[in-house]
Amino acid sequence: MNNNIDVYKKNLYSAVIADTLDSLGYHKQVLTPGITSLDPNIKICGLARVGLYMPIYHDDEHVNVYEHEIALVDSLKENEVAVLCCHGNKKIAPWGELLSTRASYLKSAGCLTDGCIRDSDMIRKMNFPVFSKGTNPVDTKFRGKMMMADVPGEIADVRVESGDLVFGDNDGVVIIPSKMIEGVTKKALDKVNSENTVRDEIKKGEKLTDIFEKHGIL
Repeated sequence: MNNNIDVYKKNLYSAVIADTLDSLGYHKQVLTPGITSLDPNIKICGLARVGLYMPIYHDDEHVNVYEHEIALVDSLKENEVAVLCCHGNKKIAPWGELLSTRASYLKSAGCLTDGCIRDSDMIRKMNFPVFSKGTNPVDTKFRGKMMMADVPGEIADVRVESGDLVFGDNDGVVIIPSKMIEGVTKKALDKVNSENTVRDEIKKGEKLTDIFEKHGIL
């Protein structure tokens, strides 16, 4: 799978994956717009590791706010993406530079969250892939806690489970269910080749009507 991740990241883009999923009857796999890359030149592509957050309103010795968060990050493997489901809560920033440093050492493929992130300048210098709803300097302490990990969740209106493929670029983020990864990526790569052919024909001056009749794509 690791070699495949490199191929996907190099050759695919979110639009062609979304089109492929549509063609297979999966119409709700694209995250609601608003989650963007910290660095527009960096894609995210890897297998999801899901963590679910809930709001909290205090902290004491019994809360242990970082317990599940630390365990999830420490257990990340090569080409895995920490997917932090915050239910759109922008009052917390569950990801920052220190977690990025640890995840990068473990060769993680990045972090995706519908919450916020912090330490953005330092993360950007690391070239570590992070997609989020924005930035906020506040810690999760006193505000939010990861309650469970590696369970099904929802992020930006899309169901996600550990093992699903996360792919994001400047156009948006797509989730491919684990059982569909091989079939979807193969069909998407074929579509990329077809689109390259169509692009060449357009540049040669061929009519869109003729091209669409021949290839069925635009």
